[in-house]
Amino acid sequence: MSKVAPPAAVGDRLADVDTPALLIDLDAFEANLAAVHRYVADRGGRVRSHGKAHKCSAIGLRQIAAGAVGLCCQKVGEAEVFVEAGIRDVLVSNVVVGASKARRLARLAGRARVGVCVDGVLQIEQLAAAARDEGTTIELLIEADVGAGRCGVSGADEALALAGLIDAHRPFLSLRGLQAYHGPAQHLRSVAERAVAIGQAAARAARIATALRAAGHPVQEICGGGTGTYAYELGSEVYTEVQPGSYVLMDGDYGANQPDPDLPRLSQALGVWCTVITSRPGHAVLDGGLKTFAVDSGPPTVLEAGWKTRGLSDEHTVIVPQGDARPLAVGEKLRLVPGHCDPTVNLHDWLVAHRGDRVEEIWAIDARGALF
Repeated sequence: MSKVAPPAAVGDRLADVDTPALLIDLDAFEANLAAVHRYVADRGGRVRSHGKAHKCSAIGLRQIAAGAVGLCCQKVGEAEVFVEAGIRDVLVSNVVVGASKARRLARLAGRARVGVCVDGVLQIEQLAAAARDEGTTIELLIEADVGAGRCGVSGADEALALAGLIDAHRPFLSLRGLQAYHGPAQHLRSVAERAVAIGQAAARAARIATALRAAGHPVQEICGGGTGTYAYELGSEVYTEVQPGSYVLMDGDYGANQPDPDLPRLSQALGVWCTVITSRPGHAVLDGGLKTFAVDSGPPTVLEAGWKTRGLSDEHTVIVPQGDARPLAVGEKLRLVPGHCDPTVNLHDWLVAHRGDRVEEIWAIDARGALF
């Protein structure tokens, strides 16, 4: 739990929330959650929500209650936080290297169903040794590079070699299937580009899965898909599980994607609440800067009509008027949309969940800083 006091109390009006603060609009959050889960369930798929977007057990538990089969995360520390909060099915959708991390995963597997991705021999050997020492079983997904150019095996031969090594370490390791996530495809702007990219990813995943099954290896799950593409993985009939994360929050970068008219339209639920601390002719200054907003996907968008972000420094955002924008007074509070929700959330300790003008809940971002 954070040592920093939350910026608001339940029952406060938004005007009373201290700044800078992360806000989550509960009406938008709940609508996004229900829409995506319903869409996937209606088509016979499963959602494993990605916790890296929110790093918040309170949100993860709501995703499970709404039908998610479990959570994804990217770090062992995140998995530990989610299991401690009562989530009993967690997949580290990333490769993990290091004997200490392997030991922590093996211990965690004594409390929950734990999966992790692999794409190399050392990872498998470390996980096997740790699980043997702890007397537990860790479920593995072979990660396939289906277009991201990051982690993952490049083809069936590599996957077959790893599957054989996993089999040699039974019962301490078991092969669950494939992780075939195409991260860059989430942010291809047009519907057509995203659909083509996932069609190609699905074909690569299918070729590897076919080879594994022909050799007698189980492929129970083929997993991937994010907020920008989950429907295309689902529609490929190759994937069994989709892993959206940003769908309950949304951000400026996802907002720049061309919407698919056949999919649920998601609303912006996450915002950053800032106070005007200086107002001058031609510009105003807000009390949140680079320590408040991640800017890898561009600067935050000001929702006050006629105002635009000019630049950020450590503790300030400078905004400038466009056209007939109304003057801003010192002490006013403005809502901004971050360009990228995941790293923005990781800068904060609390989410202030509000409905309309009233704070309804305060959620700790309890996996914040869980980087290893």
